[in-house]
Amino acid sequence: MGCWKQEITNTWAFPTLILCLYGFFYMMKPSEPFLTPYLTGPDKNLTTDEVTNQILPVWTYSYLALLFPVFLLTDYVRYKPVLLLQGISLIVTWLLLLFAHGVVAMQLVEFFYGTVTATEVAYYAYIYSVVSTQHYQRVTSYCRSVTLVAATAAAVLGQLLVSLGHVSYFYLNAITLASVSLAFLCAFFLPTPQRSMFFHRKDAPEPVPGPAQEPAAGAAHGPGSCQEEPSPDAAARSPQPPAGNARPRRHGLGALLRLGRDLRDCYGSRKLLCWSLWWALATAGFNQVVNYVQVLWDLRAPSHSSAVYNGAVEAIATFLSSVTSFLVQYMKINWDHFGELALGIFSAIDAGCLFLMHFLTNIWACYAGYLIFKVCYMLLLTIATFQIAVNLSMERYALMFGFNNFIALLIQTILTIVVVDSRGLGLDIVTQFLIYGSYFVVIHGIFMIRSVCVLVSCKCQRKIARSCTEQLNRAEHESREQIVTSYVTQL
Repeated sequence: MGCWKQEITNTWAFPTLILCLYGFFYMMKPSEPFLTPYLTGPDKNLTTDEVTNQILPVWTYSYLALLFPVFLLTDYVRYKPVLLLQGISLIVTWLLLLFAHGVVAMQLVEFFYGTVTATEVAYYAYIYSVVSTQHYQRVTSYCRSVTLVAATAAAVLGQLLVSLGHVSYFYLNAITLASVSLAFLCAFFLPTPQRSMFFHRKDAPEPVPGPAQEPAAGAAHGPGSCQEEPSPDAAARSPQPPAGNARPRRHGLGALLRLGRDLRDCYGSRKLLCWSLWWALATAGFNQVVNYVQVLWDLRAPSHSSAVYNGAVEAIATFLSSVTSFLVQYMKINWDHFGELALGIFSAIDAGCLFLMHFLTNIWACYAGYLIFKVCYMLLLTIATFQIAVNLSMERYALMFGFNNFIALLIQTILTIVVVDSRGLGLDIVTQFLIYGSYFVVIHGIFMIRSVCVLVSCKCQRKIARSCTEQLNRAEHESREQIVTSYVTQL
């Protein structure tokens, strides 16, 4: 019986199934599109200025403070404890949302939700430590797809309950609390990985088809491998080399030095640097818009006197983003030549959408602008992810993913302090969207200038190549003429 249980937990299917269940319940939050109406409504009685300038900025600050330590801690403790921490933070967040009152209590909500978002890295990195490399593409597809499905289903469910069932926002949050509690329970059934990407690497990679990558401890084995696969208890009983305090310190320092070298090598590539720059700049602006767009919607169509369709808009945006991201694989474009041009053009579209949301007071115009904005960002993010990941190992991609998000969060924090926070300019929500539109105009300018430089360089290179080809052809022709003339002369 124990042998069978060990075999089940060592296959790739079991941890993938549990992690997908965790991701589904974690993303099944029907109350999320209605956070601002809930906070400014009769349940909490907070003002729009309090929500915008005092409560929501706390999420950005806590996320920034926790992201880098959690990134290292996640790898050091091998993912599962951090997933449990995320589950606890989710439960505390929604308990406070349901039963606490006042600005300080809601600031605590944002702090714990900052912990939730900082620990998301554990969800996306866990699976690569328990499955073998030949299953990477499949499990990545499963884990990401289930979160998109859950987010769409949650938004649709929330909208249906509000519009048709006339369910109060309080009960939407109660449903969310039940869902995240189930996610927390699912985390207990996840097998504990025996390795991680940086601090617990295996030196001897397993032979797999395709490019050599690092082994996965949880790879599937044949039915007769139960006696050969050491259990965690057996591994603990096996003789270990003596280790003092110095060795763990050297190991940790070595891992940090390796991280530094990997970062230097990754950003030494001009192509990766360009895509990473867009990733950081655009993600900062995108997160800022998503964080405050509900406040703008509530201003354009107050929830206490108008029908609220936030859930439907989020569901449509997520669905369209998924479709466009899926269609990227069919785009036959030379991204080395036209990647910067695409970044510049779509950044201009994003800027136009934000200006539309600023200048037009109609709620449907705001909804349409948000839909186009989110779809364009997700499309470019998919392209950027592919361009960065295509020539990197899984470890280096994870490192660049974390560092790019850290830079994005740093930029977002600066925007929050200057534009949003009551200790800074404390601008009203409409003026904020004018600033965000201008911010994307700057991104557009950066990458259009870069695009012109790349296209001019490519044109010059083609001219040089054509000139060299013509000279070679001319030289070859003259050489042939000389040979024929010499031969005729000899005759």
